[in-house]
Amino acid sequence: MQCLTLTPTMIIMYLSVLTDTFADTMTDHDGGAGDDVPDLSDSDNEEQWQWMEANDNIVQVTCLFCDKMSNSGPETLQHCLVEHQVDLVEVVKKHKLDDYGYIKMINYIRTEKCSGQSLSTLPECSIPWESDEYMRPALQDDPLLQIDLEELCEGKGILAGPSTGGQCEASRSSDALLQRAQAAEERAQRTEEALARAMDDLHKLKLLAQGLVLNADVGRGTGSLGAVAELREDEDEAYFSSYGHYSIHEEMLKDKVRTESYRDFMYLNPEVFKDKVVLDVGCGTGILSMFAARAGAKMVIGVDQSEIIYQAMDIVRSNQLQDRVTLIKGRIEEVKLPVEKVDIIISEWMGYFLLFESMLDSVLYARDLYLAEGGSVYPDRCTISLAAVGDTEKHQDRIAFWDDVYGFKMACMKRAVVPEAVVQVLKPDTLISQPAVIQGIDCNAVSLSELEFASDFCLKITDSTDCTVMFSTGPQVTKTHWKQTVFLLENPIPVQAGEELHGRITVRKNKKDPRSLFITFDLHDMKQTYSLQ
Repeated sequence: MQCLTLTPTMIIMYLSVLTDTFADTMTDHDGGAGDDVPDLSDSDNEEQWQWMEANDNIVQVTCLFCDKMSNSGPETLQHCLVEHQVDLVEVVKKHKLDDYGYIKMINYIRTEKCSGQSLSTLPECSIPWESDEYMRPALQDDPLLQIDLEELCEGKGILAGPSTGGQCEASRSSDALLQRAQAAEERAQRTEEALARAMDDLHKLKLLAQGLVLNADVGRGTGSLGAVAELREDEDEAYFSSYGHYSIHEEMLKDKVRTESYRDFMYLNPEVFKDKVVLDVGCGTGILSMFAARAGAKMVIGVDQSEIIYQAMDIVRSNQLQDRVTLIKGRIEEVKLPVEKVDIIISEWMGYFLLFESMLDSVLYARDLYLAEGGSVYPDRCTISLAAVGDTEKHQDRIAFWDDVYGFKMACMKRAVVPEAVVQVLKPDTLISQPAVIQGIDCNAVSLSELEFASDFCLKITDSTDCTVMFSTGPQVTKTHWKQTVFLLENPIPVQAGEELHGRITVRKNKKDPRSLFITFDLHDMKQTYSLQ
């Protein structure tokens, strides 16, 4: 019986901000200041400098209907209303002008010398400035063209009747500023609401996209061979290349739970292997092949596509087992074995969450093609178990962290972080439920289609706390290189000792990358899909 633990991977992004400081230096390369430029270090010229600043801020605006000069756009519009009885705001509203229509109107008035009376009496259906030629400014740097049309229409209080005194004018000006401030605040609020709706829509779109990927028919896996068997060599190159590195084999060999379980099974059951033909699928360094040979197998065939096979050949020769162990480089789906049938298939195919990497698909392919009647696949039975965990510290570190990052709200990052399953070792004392088996696999009988499944589960809570994560199989025992697969919940679920937590788990291959998985939980009115890739 093989017990496996699974762990997904979380990716944390750091944003590094580089601030460049530029110093602008004004120098006179001729050795002195120009005649027209005041010496800013001379305190006697401070008044001259202030005068220049004041003059720079003065804006001269020409009236649309006469030669009157005003100091601002609103003042000019006020003048048009009082002196020429033309309310430009009403004209804009009457003809339903947008920004371009407003610009064309201003340029039309200046170009055609239109009178205020003719403008005010234009019928709604008649707009003489339709032509794009009126997009060209009639007056260079015309301040009236720089007025915000939305502010102009919302802040109509800036246009009032004839002045009845300084106090009334000041009051109107104050009211106008207040109206503009209120209008700006309303626009900001509408923008925030629109952004929130957009973020919500984006999240829904992401869920929809995940559903489309889950259910998409990409033309793979519809045949009898299965999705992995139908992968082209170039599509599967990255997977096998990862097993060409020595560090991963060192980690697996140093995993005593894993390696000694295989060794003890073979050494303690010599009658199972005596004079048998054994196939080792994904032989790696050849350790299982050599265990089988030492256990009494008359012939062992090891197959592996990764470059580690060449070291395995040297290892076999170094241990004088080359007369019983034959190694072949290639994918089991593509190579031709030197025998028609084998008695036993052994393989260390298990990945995170047991099924990650879909190597079991290749073992089942070999079983269906090469295993003799009465033969057996080892390991023969495997299970995936689920348990609830209450670890507020881990939840704070991984999820709640995004609520306040150095004083900034980054909660939107949760939607990117949560769906990434995390592969790590959990502390046994964080378990808050009894484990529940969600899937059992009989390697001698299971079919490819059964490796994608849905299962209801019921977790019996043993501790009153917040359930923060879900994971599969045993952190209570000696840790292995499989660790545990952790599915973080965005919002912890309060639970009480003695109650039951019901849910449903769905496991499916990623149709575009059949070695990776999509795992969906329906739990406590929450549905979340996680990726393991």
